[in-house]
Amino acid sequence: MSRANISDNALKVLYRLRKDGYEAYLVGGGVRDLLLGRAPKDFDIATDAHPEDIRAIFRNCRLIGRRFRLAHVHFGREIIEVATFRAAQDERGEAGVDADTGLILRDNAYGTIEEDALRRDFTVNALYYDIADFSVIDFTGGVEDLKKGVLRLLGDPETLFREDPVRMLRAVRFAAKLGFGIDAPVESLMKEAGYLLEAVPPARLFDEALKLFMSGHGIQSYEKLRHYDLFRHLFPETDSCLSREEHEFPLTFVFNGLKNTDARVAEDKPVTPAFLFGVLLWEPVRLRAERARGVGVAPIPAIQEAGADVIRSQISQIALPKRYTLPMREIWSLQPRFEQRGGKRPLRLMQHPRFRAAYDFLVLRAASGEADPELAEWWTAFQEADEGARVEFARPPGRRRRRRRKSKTAAEG
Repeated sequence: MSRANISDNALKVLYRLRKDGYEAYLVGGGVRDLLLGRAPKDFDIATDAHPEDIRAIFRNCRLIGRRFRLAHVHFGREIIEVATFRAAQDERGEAGVDADTGLILRDNAYGTIEEDALRRDFTVNALYYDIADFSVIDFTGGVEDLKKGVLRLLGDPETLFREDPVRMLRAVRFAAKLGFGIDAPVESLMKEAGYLLEAVPPARLFDEALKLFMSGHGIQSYEKLRHYDLFRHLFPETDSCLSREEHEFPLTFVFNGLKNTDARVAEDKPVTPAFLFGVLLWEPVRLRAERARGVGVAPIPAIQEAGADVIRSQISQIALPKRYTLPMREIWSLQPRFEQRGGKRPLRLMQHPRFRAAYDFLVLRAASGEADPELAEWWTAFQEADEGARVEFARPPGRRRRRRRKSKTAAEG
């Protein structure tokens, strides 16, 4: 591997730790991706220096984490994560495990590089790059698994999933990102162990959901989550709707929404969790709103009430911050307003701060067969028209005809 492909800031941290007498290696996904010829998104470092030692060396360092202490060394927008070598739990008295679930609660037991390698999740993530001699250190057969294109856990899958159920989501994410297969014993257990995710804090599942769906491989992640029956433990109401869907558009809508997000990531365009989660939760919102309208609730209040109920239910699985739920609810609530095309309503709607996101949402609905394609085409043409034409657009057809007849009569007179 060439150092030219490694972040300059990561090299600074590695050389500085070495200079101060510590071991330090590039580790994990950065090494894996470099060996695969990919551009790493992050560069992580493993060292025998303890977090307090790292903070003493780097003034631009912050310590984070309660379950496992990490050092973040800040270089502007780039953060180099530095972790101390971890020890095997049964050889140290500092790790805490829940007696009932097996979930790791505290994991600040420090050890050697050999022990650290065995504590990592997959063999392909247990590779270390040594800047001293430019070699890759492999204790677990990770290089061979890279060549085979397989994700293999380090240890007993059932024990590892009980220690940290998020490892199942990481397996899905890496398989989707790398195009790798998952080791057969791991695959088999994943289809049965999804319930373990219920013990994971909702805030942590939110972070994992972002990695799954907003890293450019959302479609593949979604398909694998459903294949391994994990999606229902993240989005139970949506999964229930998709499982008993009466038309094709719910499945198509989610697929198109993820495809749109993947395309924007590939083009380095901004993506927002509000739009993504709005797509993932739309079907239960739509069905609840339809039931409310069936008993006489007006369209906009029906959407608003349905959105509030679905979000209230969803946050018990995934903690959605208000900075995203508020825009989501606005995008949903604007959907009925697109049907109001008379008078000044279209012009007023275009002034709404969420108009563009809501319009994109409408286009997705139309492309999926859930909304009238003519409605989306009208709004596309309305936006592209000049100001004068927009006024004529929004004038009721009958009034436009009367105006033309009056003009013709006046000309004849």
